[in-house]
Amino acid sequence: MNIQLAVLCDAAADYGGKLSVLGAFDTIISKKLPAVHPQCSIALRIVFEPHEEGSHKLKMNLVDEDGGSVMTNIEIPIRVNMGDITSFLARNFVLNIQQLKFPKAGQYAFHVYWDGNHEKTIPLQVRMAPNPQNPPSPPNAPFS
Repeated sequence: MNIQLAVLCDAAADYGGKLSVLGAFDTIISKKLPAVHPQCSIALRIVFEPHEEGSHKLKMNLVDEDGGSVMTNIEIPIRVNMGDITSFLARNFVLNIQQLKFPKAGQYAFHVYWDGNHEKTIPLQVRMAPNPQNPPSPPNAPFS
């Protein structure tokens, strides 16, 4: 199993095996706390080999910098069926998240687990918007 892509983005979709990702980001800038991000997606593209056929469990969680859970863990049962494919199989997974709430500014991370093993970390930082009287150069991040 090889996670080719794991990204936090504005939106993602699987169109007949093609993964479309819109607006990948790693920073949310908020004017107030708690920050609530209205909509985002996690997009994964995973490649399997024939010996990985069978039942598996994909799990994701979001933690703050102290390791505390920010949202309920998401567990997805996955069945890998290679059929007559003998070399590899790529599958896309899109998790849409709405009204994601961050209680404080700081470092966060989405952790991706496959069959209980940590496979990938998607980092995220939440920052406060700069003071309007003394703004820095425009950041390249979405506002909440």
